[in-house]
Amino acid sequence: MSGARMRVISLETHDIRFPTSAELDGSDAMNPDPDYSAAYVVLRTDEDEKGHGFAFTIGRGNDVQTAAIRALEGHIVDRDCSDLGAVYQDLIGDSQLRWLGPEKGVMHMAISAVMNALWDLRARREGKPLWLLLAEMSPEEIVSLVDFRYITDALTPAEALEILRAAEPGRAGRIAALREHGYPAYTTSPGWLGYDDDKLRRLCKEALDEGFSQIKLKVGADLDDDIRRMRIAREVCGDGYPIAIDANQRWDVSDAIRWVQALAEFGPWWVEEPTSPDDVLGHAAIARAVAPVPVATGEHVQNRIVFKQLLQSEAISYLQLDAARVGGVNENIAILLLAAKFGVPVCPHAGGVGLCELVQHLAMFDFVSVSGSKEGRVIEYIDHLHEHFVDPVVIRDGGYVAPEAAGFSSAMRPASLAAFTYPWGQYWTSAVAQSSPAAEARRTSAVTHPPVLKGRSA
Repeated sequence: MSGARMRVISLETHDIRFPTSAELDGSDAMNPDPDYSAAYVVLRTDEDEKGHGFAFTIGRGNDVQTAAIRALEGHIVDRDCSDLGAVYQDLIGDSQLRWLGPEKGVMHMAISAVMNALWDLRARREGKPLWLLLAEMSPEEIVSLVDFRYITDALTPAEALEILRAAEPGRAGRIAALREHGYPAYTTSPGWLGYDDDKLRRLCKEALDEGFSQIKLKVGADLDDDIRRMRIAREVCGDGYPIAIDANQRWDVSDAIRWVQALAEFGPWWVEEPTSPDDVLGHAAIARAVAPVPVATGEHVQNRIVFKQLLQSEAISYLQLDAARVGGVNENIAILLLAAKFGVPVCPHAGGVGLCELVQHLAMFDFVSVSGSKEGRVIEYIDHLHEHFVDPVVIRDGGYVAPEAAGFSSAMRPASLAAFTYPWGQYWTSAVAQSSPAAEARRTSAVTHPPVLKGRSA
């Protein structure tokens, strides 16, 4: 995609961390005490425009992620970045940085942050929300953004064009429907593993009252505990109400099969991340053994190649792409097209810091221009940290309201950057932060691993 010249003159990074471990928000069987964090990047152009992006982490290591983003500075600064297909190819093609992956891990997440910031910049420049910017592009423009290397045995450029062209006739009507009715959501807020039974009960009831058509519970630490919590959720929500379960990679293949079979009496809507995200054959074996309980995964899947194999091996019934782990918008378009080719619904991973804000755009683009359907599709929603964004998500009657503000909804409020920059922000130097149970561990980490607070400005 190319357009008017878009010369980037500086790249800033910020290590932003929120103390979610204090209330056990985000706690699960694999991640008991996360501090939801953003390795945040701001790009500026010679016309004083800004683009915002980030990689999501859960605390320590955010400094490493921020440094990885800065390592890409030479590919972006003092360059016309209007052709986002070409920029993406250059970022994933740097042979020395690629060696650290290839196309996975910390460097790939850094590419995602930078590419998403460029897309935010492009959408702001054109005065459109990102979902609409993408939805109004031609099939040829969309296909030009995708790197088809390693996936042509599953999806060719010609097949991608066919999928996109098939969706063209109803695009205008779906845009109108999206603006009128929004996009269905499910909530994980009741299900964090650290919550007590009373809180679980209360939050399940609130989810029903707020119109959510599905909830999700974290599982995997203790089977008896999971059976008790699923029983509580089923009692509150009623028979037939969709309750998904999420193990966050906790199990070996045999343990996953045994555990899901033990919970099958409660009718799980799906089991999410039952084992290592890299174990394609393991997911396929689990899917066969626990059927008819569907398997879902994707938030930690590293790239389009692993998604391709999950689809080819019929290992998943729901694909859960993440807006900030693979190579940004470009690679997520490839993943959406792969899912459409195999007829698997996309139910994106969200929550975290700003992932709800980002992923709504990808799901809405999928509805308008790729799959053409909302059937079997929901976007995850978690009700925290939205107040730190300039254009936070809006939920109405259990669904996402289509954003209308220009951009990718990724810009954080300046006051939040000032307060939660780690470790010298206003919150982290406050008495509350200094006296928290994890304060000593955080201080030790900060001394051992000095943070990267800001990148150079050209």
